[in-house]
Amino acid sequence: MSSNNTESAPANDAENFAKMFGESGIGLADPPKRNDLVTGRITALSDREILVDLGAKSEGIVMGKEIEALPKDYRVTLEIGQEVYAYVITPEDQNGNVVLSIAKAVNERDWRTVEELFGKQEAVDSMVAGFNKGGLIIKIGRLRGFVPASQLSLQHQRLAGDETQPPEVRYQKLVGRKTLVKVIEVDRERNRLILSERAASKEIRQAQREKFMSEVQVGDIIDGEVIGLKDFGVFVDLGSTDGMVHLSEVSHQRIKHPSEALKEGQKVKVKVISVDREGGRVGLSIKSLLSDPWSDLDKRFKPGQLVEAEIVKTHPKHGAFARIKGEEAIEGLIPLSELSEKQISTPREVVKEGQIVTLRILRVEPEARRIALSLKRVSWSEYADQDWSEEPPAEA
Repeated sequence: MSSNNTESAPANDAENFAKMFGESGIGLADPPKRNDLVTGRITALSDREILVDLGAKSEGIVMGKEIEALPKDYRVTLEIGQEVYAYVITPEDQNGNVVLSIAKAVNERDWRTVEELFGKQEAVDSMVAGFNKGGLIIKIGRLRGFVPASQLSLQHQRLAGDETQPPEVRYQKLVGRKTLVKVIEVDRERNRLILSERAASKEIRQAQREKFMSEVQVGDIIDGEVIGLKDFGVFVDLGSTDGMVHLSEVSHQRIKHPSEALKEGQKVKVKVISVDREGGRVGLSIKSLLSDPWSDLDKRFKPGQLVEAEIVKTHPKHGAFARIKGEEAIEGLIPLSELSEKQISTPREVVKEGQIVTLRILRVEPEARRIALSLKRVSWSEYADQDWSEEPPAEA
């Protein structure tokens, strides 16, 4: 990626002109001709006229409309003794002076600058100078370029906010901000200069992405922002590239869709769990940074203990899955044989999804992330002593 800084720097104008126009404007070796580019030093300066010593006993003059045509920010920088470039308007007037236009030289330099930027497709640093109802006004040199709303960077689109708001509300907050743009259309005849933040930010992002992919390691913990929720997982903006959190890595709790745990725009911390440098893909996990509710499950629950749970899923062969109340990430299995004292062919003969039931814990296996439950043993007499000891004391 390459970028230039074209913000106006009046003290360097002579140097900038020399680089842009070469030596074609140095002195007057020959009688001047219309549209010649010349250089000289200011010898007199007023609101009515500017006198320029062109050397070779020749003097140029800038007056009237040509002074008014000078950009105000440039005009205030002019001083006696300063070297300036100008175009010849009239080789000789009735007083023998060469009539000059400094404004035309300034304008020509800026158009050549933007044409060069367009040809090389280089990004350029500039500043938001204003706005209209369709987008932002950005100056390159002393030319006013237009960035349509569709060409704003994602950052500026977010800062601008709701599209239904008037421009003075949306865009005023962007005025004065530094930005990077590319020239995407230039037409001198129509005085048309169209710029794009998106094209420039895409170039920057690509360079940043390549750097990120060369440095990122499995195990890195990164701050990100949720930018997309899909059935299979979550896309997270990591700043220079995007990563993906598979549905199974969103939460310890079983969820059907990421929207149950996250929302777009949410800030998150993620852990890098896989890196495909050739494919440019980064696998992430949110779950691995959360405390694992299974790690000390055997300290919170014991075999024989009664718990309240919600039936979340039934399976015709295996039985029913239940989520323990107060432990949203802990789901246990009630085997088909533990649902009823009677012989049944399907769990739905006894329970249904969403039903709240009291269950007895049979086994707790934290390492295997399993907990076995029973519905039919809730009232078994062999657990009476344990149930009595676990009952809370009666209220006074």
